[in-house]
Amino acid sequence: MATVTFESVSCVYPGADRPSVDQFDLEIGDGEFLVLVGPSGCGKSTTLRMLAGLEEVSEGRVLIGDRDVTDIPPKDRDIAMVFQNYALYPHMTVAENMGFALKIAGIGKEERSTRVLEAAKMLDLEQYLGRKPKALSGGQRQRVAMGRAIVRQPQVFLMDEPLSNLDAKLRVQTRTQIASLQRRLGVTTVYVTHDQTEALTMGDRIAVLKDGVLQQVGTPRDLYEAPNNEFVAGFIGSPAMNLLPSRVSEAGVAFGSATVPVPVRVQTPAVTAGVRPEDMVVVAAGDPGLSVVVDLVEELGADGYLYGHTTGDDRIDVVARVDGRVHPSPGDAVTLAPAPDRLHLFDPGSGARLI
Repeated sequence: MATVTFESVSCVYPGADRPSVDQFDLEIGDGEFLVLVGPSGCGKSTTLRMLAGLEEVSEGRVLIGDRDVTDIPPKDRDIAMVFQNYALYPHMTVAENMGFALKIAGIGKEERSTRVLEAAKMLDLEQYLGRKPKALSGGQRQRVAMGRAIVRQPQVFLMDEPLSNLDAKLRVQTRTQIASLQRRLGVTTVYVTHDQTEALTMGDRIAVLKDGVLQQVGTPRDLYEAPNNEFVAGFIGSPAMNLLPSRVSEAGVAFGSATVPVPVRVQTPAVTAGVRPEDMVVVAAGDPGLSVVVDLVEELGADGYLYGHTTGDDRIDVVARVDGRVHPSPGDAVTLAPAPDRLHLFDPGSGARLI
């Protein structure tokens, strides 16, 4: 097992006017499950590919343990990668696919069989070892790809959106299997996804990227409760945090007709107020708060999500969690107020967190 270190790493593609990854600094602990997350084109896959040796590092260093691997070929880095398209050989059986890398490495047949069988037991693939990939479901193929990585016993697992080809139910089931398997094996893992729900449920820590720049790294709870900036606040969480232009006075932050006290003095009069949907409460008619017209209520059993918009000239879309059984109807006018101790404030210019 090993740590992974990125030291001021940048990647500039030929002809590009800006780096795809810019001055990326991060240390990943031994045995840690780190998730790289961000929108399409943010540089997360490029970062993973630089660690794998599949993209050239324009500046900085990449280390696995104490070894500088920046200029070392992929085959000599002691890593194993799992891709989103499985990349299985169609003419080989499951057992042959899982043991192929070991065969190329000159590992004896007996040891190959032992390792393949151990991995197959972990992944519940024993009964499929003699089958070809075409006879497997998508989830089973992805488990074979995982098994192929496991048998190599690498220092680091790299996973590039491995669940994106699976249906929703299977994706939930497989992400649970991957997370529990990684904890059992204790192998340092770097996992790339654009799905922030995957990031929140799987990672020990999450690194959020935007335009090739690291925005924040921390535990799922850190990022959810104390986002560094407006981008992280809006990206982490489903549904996303409500972000509303507001103003600050000595009494507090204006929230519609309500004024919410804040614990510290904010120097700028204009702010962006952030409130998670579960921290928005429907209050009685006539109480101070934000006036909203209901557009839709999404019922999810015990819970529901109210989607609405503010009244007035500057329409802003708002989401609030409500009781899934008893809730307003589309077209209703309601008043929403935030939980005072759950209000986030951001600078409207830089997006940086104020409180």
